Amino acid sequence: MSNSLYQKLLDNQTTAVILLTRDLQVNYMNSAAEVLLATSGTRTRGHHLNQLFNETDSSLEELKAATESGQSYTKRETQLLLHNNDNLIVDYTVTPFMDGTCYLIIEIFPRDRWLKISREESLLGQQEASRLLIKGLAHEIKNPLGGIRGAAQLLARELDNEQQQDYTDIIIAEADRLRNLVDQMLGPNRQLAFVSLNIHEVLEHVTQLVEQECNGRIEIVRDYDPSIPDIPGNKEQLIQALLNILKNAMQAINEADNGLKGVIRISSRTARQITLANIRHRMVCRIDILDNGPGIADELKDTIFYPMISGSASGSGLGLTIAQHIINQHQGLIQYQSEPGATCFTIFIPLETDIET
Repeated sequence: MSNSLYQKLLDNQTTAVILLTRDLQVNYMNSAAEVLLATSGTRTRGHHLNQLFNETDSSLEELKAATESGQSYTKRETQLLLHNNDNLIVDYTVTPFMDGTCYLIIEIFPRDRWLKISREESLLGQQEASRLLIKGLAHEIKNPLGGIRGAAQLLARELDNEQQQDYTDIIIAEADRLRNLVDQMLGPNRQLAFVSLNIHEVLEHVTQLVEQECNGRIEIVRDYDPSIPDIPGNKEQLIQALLNILKNAMQAINEADNGLKGVIRISSRTARQITLANIRHRMVCRIDILDNGPGIADELKDTIFYPMISGSASGSGLGLTIAQHIINQHQGLIQYQSEPGATCFTIFIPLETDIET
């Protein structure tokens, strides 16, 4: 076969392939590598590999050692810093190749998409496990609560002493409080009534509530895309979900006490071809709520959406659980990324009522 045919075969591969000289200069990149690394093979030919991406100082030594030993190797879930400052999580395989002189073939397999899918499945699994656990506990708790409340009411009718009736009133009030707490944990179990609504009306309503509560102590920055079409949703429930997330951000900032001005940034955008719960949506509404609080503690990151889990001393641990359940009912999902000084909760809500599987 001719060299042009070999090149056509490589350019039609979905795996990114780079050919390096012994001096780690780029000799060839196929089309998949150009797309993945956001650069042109023609422009980078003859340039050193570190002008494409950087990994670690030792990675260059490992490549040079491969040219000497002739041994191939593979690295898993490695982070590459691209020339445009983007980060990629990839697996890659290095294979020495002799053709008069030694070349290195690097095959790069992006992992970001698979890690994202795995994380989504984990979040959905957490939500389903939480829902089943809470549903079971709710029945076990509400039945004896009803008996306690009923017995207290009957006892109150037999008592003539008002001071003693105060005690039965406390029993009834506390039983009602516990019942309401269980109802909150269950969230909206009924089928929600959806209407076509403007997501920015919901965001503005929630933002104004938070602004009144924080009384100027926290700056709220709006970054809306006015071109987003109406979404099918339940306004009251979406207000509840977004309010829970914003209040979490506000509490985190208030408890940080680091001397910095608290800032919450709310942005809205559209995203295309997003898969949520194994369903591919042509277009979704993406809402980012970013705060400059202290971040989520490492020990909470895997369980933050479980009920009764809270990083706040004053939190109930129900806000994120309820918010995730509401967004799930909208066929959407809540994800997050967190580090000290930057915690971002991202809400995806499908824009279309018809979906692709």
